[in-house]
Amino acid sequence: MSHDIEIFQSQQKFHQAFEDGLVRLLDDPALGTFILATANATLDAEIYEDTRGRLKELYESFAGRYHHALKEGQLIDEVDEDLLVFLKMHTIGFDALQTTQIKNVGPWELQFNHLRAFRPRRISNHDDDAIRAAFDSHGFNFNKAFLQKEAFWEGHLEGKTVSFYYNKYPFADLHGIVVPEREQRHPQFLTPQHHQYIWHLCKHLAPQLEGVGFGYNSYGAFASVNHLHFQMFVHKPGLPVTQAVWQHNGGQRPYPTTCHCFDDEQAAWQAIEQLHRQSISYNLIYHSQRLYLFPRKKQGKCNTPGWSSGFTWHEMGGGMVVFNHSAFESLSEQQIEQELCLLTI
Repeated sequence: MSHDIEIFQSQQKFHQAFEDGLVRLLDDPALGTFILATANATLDAEIYEDTRGRLKELYESFAGRYHHALKEGQLIDEVDEDLLVFLKMHTIGFDALQTTQIKNVGPWELQFNHLRAFRPRRISNHDDDAIRAAFDSHGFNFNKAFLQKEAFWEGHLEGKTVSFYYNKYPFADLHGIVVPEREQRHPQFLTPQHHQYIWHLCKHLAPQLEGVGFGYNSYGAFASVNHLHFQMFVHKPGLPVTQAVWQHNGGQRPYPTTCHCFDDEQAAWQAIEQLHRQSISYNLIYHSQRLYLFPRKKQGKCNTPGWSSGFTWHEMGGGMVVFNHSAFESLSEQQIEQELCLLTI
């Protein structure tokens, strides 16, 4: 795990440190870190080229080990989630695993993400009216010992101790999980202090990391872990929601679902606090010195299309992740906009 704050000083340093960390995981691999490294590599052509040989070697090693264990009726001592994902991977074979494909459909960004399709759901499939739940130390959280191998960076940054983890099933460039004060066990419920922190962290990093942003899913809006975290990404062109064509950015075209845009940190917090009072779930995208806020119907209150596992901050911002290649080929601009419209409250 790195503690060198210099990695945030340029795009090149950050990308190199990101890749170096993945390579280090492969030097002493566990099944979970193998899956993490494979998922990150298949999203980034440069990283995949550098690591493919080692990944295939590890895949064959794990496959041989598990084949022998199952044949002999032996216990396989792995996290159930990781074992399930590996067995799905093994069903098609390593060479059939496809790298991520991205294309534009009208203003929308469509992504076929093969390995992410194998990811089991956690609490993201819950269905209730709450936007807050107490932290559960027995549930999945970022303090678990086995997760610490997946930490990319930890240290004091812009006034808080933060932990950066690789996203195990990424869908954005340089996609990481940012956990502020993780040992304090904050639930996935935004406070004014953490809103302010991420707002200023994004502003601080933007000059060095072009296109940097942070996504946030509230409870009830496809948050998959009830431990306060934000999803960091670097997307130079900007997600579709940032385009000048939309009314919230001063353009003429209405966005197909409710989107509020804020250039003022305090005004943004007042809007978020109002949603808390009304128990309305929401997604956020912090991008440069602007915040995009999406109040929306709660998961379970609106059917999720078969090509998606759920509309998170990324989908609300116009980046559609699909797991079915025929849907990737056939989805239309109108179909995407209809699904976004259904989430409007």
